[in-house]
Amino acid sequence: MAIVGGFGALTETLGLPPDQVAKRIMADQTYLINRILMPWLADSTTALDDAMEGAVVLVASLFVFAAPIIAETRGVPLVNVLLQPMATFSAHAPPRTPDFAMMAHAPTGPIGRAWNRSVYRVMRGVLRHRYGRPVDEIRKTRDLPPSRQALLLETPASADLTLCCYSPAIAPRQPDLPDIARVTGFAIFDSDTGAPETLDPALEAFLAAGPPPLVFTLGSFATFAPGDFYATAALTARTLGLRAVLLTGSDDLAAASEHVHVCRYAPHSLLFPLACAIVHHGGAGSTGQALRAGKPQLVVPHMGDQYDNGHHIQSIGVGNTLSSKHFTIARAGAAITAILTDQMRETAAQVGAQVARENGAEAAADAIAALVDERG
Repeated sequence: MAIVGGFGALTETLGLPPDQVAKRIMADQTYLINRILMPWLADSTTALDDAMEGAVVLVASLFVFAAPIIAETRGVPLVNVLLQPMATFSAHAPPRTPDFAMMAHAPTGPIGRAWNRSVYRVMRGVLRHRYGRPVDEIRKTRDLPPSRQALLLETPASADLTLCCYSPAIAPRQPDLPDIARVTGFAIFDSDTGAPETLDPALEAFLAAGPPPLVFTLGSFATFAPGDFYATAALTARTLGLRAVLLTGSDDLAAASEHVHVCRYAPHSLLFPLACAIVHHGGAGSTGQALRAGKPQLVVPHMGDQYDNGHHIQSIGVGNTLSSKHFTIARAGAAITAILTDQMRETAAQVGAQVARENGAEAAADAIAALVDERG
C-alpha cells in the first residue's frame, strides 16, 4: 500500500471520518507514528525509492522515515528540512510544548542545559526501543546496517545539510545547532492550486466595504476538526464590534453575516496584510505568513509545534497565545483586545519588514544547489 491520495485515502484506510482522525492526531501525536507512519513504512520506502530514479539529492522532513534509508541505499546526499524552531531540539531553547514540559527553559545555564541533554537522551532511547526494530528490518532488506538514530528527535546521521526554514526573527540560531545547518527564513507557499492566486471577488468586495477585519484560520489540518472555533470567532468579532474573515477549509457558511465573511481559503500573502490582526493555530505556514504581513497575532495552538511557535510569537512581542480549551467569547475577546495596541502593531510591523526581506525558498534552493555542485 503506497501512501497516495492524501488525507481522504488515510481516513478510508483507518475506517474513521476525517474529524475523528484529526482529533486523534491532535490529541496524541504517538497515534500519528503508530497508526499512520510506521505501518506504511515499508511501502513508503519502496515508493520513495521508485520516485528517486535518476535523482541526485533527496530533500525530506523528519517525518519521512524512509528518507535516510533511501539516501543511503542510493548513495545520494540527504537534505533534512525543519519547518519549525522546536525541531532543532536544542538544549539551549527546548520546545515549549506540553510534551516537553519537563525541560529547563530559558534562561538555561550549564545545569539546565545538561538536564535538557539528559532528557533528550532518555526520550531518544525510548523511541529507539519502540521503533528501532521495524526500521532496522527494512534497512536489512536493503543491505544497510542497523541504525542508532531516534525517529523525529534527532537529525539523521546520514544528513549532509539541514535547512531550518524559519526566520531568525522568530528564533535565532542556537549554539548547539550543527555546522551543516542553515537558517534560511520561511519558505512561503501561498497557493491552494499551485498556480498564482488572486482574492475572490466577493472577498475583495467585503474588504473594500469597511475597516480592516480580524482574520481567523486553522490552516489546512485543524479545519477537519474545528469544534466551535469558527462559531466562537464570529460571535467574538461581533461582540468586539469588529469585522471578520473566517477561512474555514469548507463550504459551510453558517457563521456568515453582514460583518463576517466566510470562505474556504484565501491566499495569505494577499489577505493577511489587509487584516487588523490574525488569529490562527500556530502552524508553520500560517505563522510565517502572519509574521511577514506585519500584523499582531493571537495563536490558538491545537497540537505539537503550534505551542512552541506561539511561545516565540509572544516572546518577540508581536502577539499572544490562548489555549484552544479557553477559546471562549469572553477570553478570546480579551486576548484580541490585548493585541490591538499601538505598541504591538508597531512591533509587528517592524518584524514583518524584516521577514519580508527574506526569501527562505530561494535560500534553501541555493544551499541545495551548492551541495549538489560540491558532490559533483
